[in-house]
Amino acid sequence: MDVISIGETMALFTPNEDGPLRYARNYQVRIAGAETNTLIGLSKLGKKAGWITRLGKDEFGAMILSSVRGEGVDVSQVKLDDAAPTGLFFKERKSAAKVNVFYYRTLSAASFLKKCDIDEQYIEKAGLLYITGITPALSESASDAVFYAVELAKKHNKCVVFDPNFRKKLWDGERARQTMFELIKRSDIVLPGLSEGRFLFGTADEKKIAEAIRGLGAETAIIKLGSKGAYYAGGNESGYAEGYQIQAAADPVGAGDGFAAGVLSGLIDQIPLSEAVKRGCAVGAMVAAVNGDIEGLPDRESLFAFMEQSDEEDVSR
Repeated sequence: MDVISIGETMALFTPNEDGPLRYARNYQVRIAGAETNTLIGLSKLGKKAGWITRLGKDEFGAMILSSVRGEGVDVSQVKLDDAAPTGLFFKERKSAAKVNVFYYRTLSAASFLKKCDIDEQYIEKAGLLYITGITPALSESASDAVFYAVELAKKHNKCVVFDPNFRKKLWDGERARQTMFELIKRSDIVLPGLSEGRFLFGTADEKKIAEAIRGLGAETAIIKLGSKGAYYAGGNESGYAEGYQIQAAADPVGAGDGFAAGVLSGLIDQIPLSEAVKRGCAVGAMVAAVNGDIEGLPDRESLFAFMEQSDEEDVSR
């Protein structure tokens, strides 16, 4: 695998109508999870991606497993649990810019992830390990599994990429902060947003966030700035990648996962960091333009066409 990741994917219920969920009667069911969003994005961009998780041995688990496999992601490390259910969540759209998420994932199968679910050989043969701050929030055993995977990756000299992806509904703020600090110390590349930088370091200044991350030991920091693009600092290189303008943001959820897929695909292709971050901005914009977490993820042809067209038209970015 070029990239492997560990994390929970759930069945996502989205009402057909905007407004409070209490008035919703008709739903669409999709799959969604930060890690698989990124892995599917990488697969569509021609990379080999592998997923480690636990799913309930139920119909939602079967739907997720079939869908992720169908997107080209390796699922050989997915375990089915007949004693715990697959997690669910609901997305409430107040407007295109205002989305609320409600989780039903307590005691889900993924929360029972543990160190023995991590196959050392699988990590040894991978190119890099991608982790987020969501999985450690699920349970102590899931947190142990993530740290063990990172330990194995470092043992075998694999690059570790960490997206804090803070979910305040999942765990206590101070525990989250200390756990993320420890993961940053063990990571090579860190991909926070401004809100996560403010949570972790008390500042929304992207340069100060990057400096703090590198001060903890990570080699490279890439700070997501939403529609404005991203700031990056790694080695002796730093700068801004401007965001891509789109007609309208249909659904901002999942854009950050698409950004990660774009950046990681660029790093695998060994293009300069600045170009990899630019690619991430393009994928993030394409995801935000489509309703759903994975529906807007592009293949290589459509990604490069989008980037070239935007450059030719001198789009304000």
